[in-house]
Amino acid sequence: MRLGHELKRLGRHSAIYGLGGLVSRILATVLLPLYTHYLPPNSYGQVETVTALTAVLAIVLQLGISSAFFRFYFDAKEPPEKLTVVRTSFWFTMAMSTLGLVIGLVFAGPISHLILHSDHATLVRAGAVGLWAQTNYQQLTALFRVEERSTAYAIASVANVLITVAAMVLFVAVFHWGAVGLVVGNFTGTLLVYVVLVAYRNEQLGLEFDRSLFRKMQHFGMPLVPSALALWAINFIDREFLVWYKNLAEVGVYSVAIKISSILTFVMVAFRTAWPAFAYSIEDDRDARRTYAFVLTYLLAFASWVALALGALAPWWVHLLTSRHSYFRAEKGIALLAFAGAVYAGYTVLAIGSGRARRTQLNWVVTGAGALVNVGLNFWLIPAYGMVGAAISTAAAYVVLFIGMTMYAQHVYPVDYQWRRVVTVVGAGVALTVVARALHLPLAPSFLLVLAYPLVLALLGFYLPAERKRLLKLVPSLR
Repeated sequence: MRLGHELKRLGRHSAIYGLGGLVSRILATVLLPLYTHYLPPNSYGQVETVTALTAVLAIVLQLGISSAFFRFYFDAKEPPEKLTVVRTSFWFTMAMSTLGLVIGLVFAGPISHLILHSDHATLVRAGAVGLWAQTNYQQLTALFRVEERSTAYAIASVANVLITVAAMVLFVAVFHWGAVGLVVGNFTGTLLVYVVLVAYRNEQLGLEFDRSLFRKMQHFGMPLVPSALALWAINFIDREFLVWYKNLAEVGVYSVAIKISSILTFVMVAFRTAWPAFAYSIEDDRDARRTYAFVLTYLLAFASWVALALGALAPWWVHLLTSRHSYFRAEKGIALLAFAGAVYAGYTVLAIGSGRARRTQLNWVVTGAGALVNVGLNFWLIPAYGMVGAAISTAAAYVVLFIGMTMYAQHVYPVDYQWRRVVTVVGAGVALTVVARALHLPLAPSFLLVLAYPLVLALLGFYLPAERKRLLKLVPSLR
């Protein structure tokens, strides 16, 4: 197997998968002034709290079956066996998401008081419908991923995004439904596209449920449930701390920082969409190990560059994308959250080792340690520093995840990762960001620091000889 060919395959599918995410992030960023105009920080904080909760519950309700789906689909050698994996996963996901929907509708009032500390039952009910739609949509689009039909996946994603954005603008700006309109609009596209996908996949979604296969998938996936809960804590609980120690307005400001830093998240979502199917499709372990090593290095190099662009230029991003002065403090959390996202991207590469070795039993220890660090730091930092403390806690938790998964994955599936190069790309990005913000550099010098990142890597001896040759071919004038 040629490494270059495999990396191009991963890059091609990631780029196509990312098309829907690109459209989504661009439109979300462009429409951020609209949302912040119609929704004060308090209401925007409510939306982000409900949305964050439903996003992580979608993972929890699947009980690890969504991860097991990829592993067992590629283990199945014959088409009928693959079809059984598809149907078993589909019906289990349908049952669990429906359970979540019923609970959300029936107990909307108590849930609202628990997470929002106020009576917003309608908002919770809308979130429950969104949870059902998103969970089932993800399961069906996962089928495109294992089939490596990235174009079909992108078409579904773009259609979802365009319908969703139109619905959100209609419900928020025209009907003035406020926070509820934003949540309802957010799941409208997902629900409509899901209905079309069910009709499209009708022949594959027969009434079949293999209990023996399900037990095997459960054995693989169930150890990931505590891990999913720990990730839930890292991704969601800081908002609860902000509500408790500060107020929903602080959550709204924090949410703007999350939205802007999520430009990096879009890149990582595109990669994570392609990564499981790609990683498991490499049958030879020697080829897999070599590929994983280069993927970690290149992914962190790219992610650190994007994080640098977000962090170094944070004040201008916030002023460009928000119309209320009360949101301007969000710039203080962008760099922390952006580099946290980069580190988490590295964690997803490392974690594939335990999945490939079918040794997921102790993943929860790693994510549990990250969650404990996150909770402890939230107690300590949020009362004094508010949303900046939340951002620090998130970044620290992801660093713990990265270190912990390195230790565990290397034990069960050793890979010769390029650690010196990994430290170089992340360290250079962080250092340049610190220089830009600590010195309060104007826009032009900050932008030049971002552009200088590849050159700084060259000065630090990052590039291999073969990589230097390829770069020189791209820039003939430098020969």
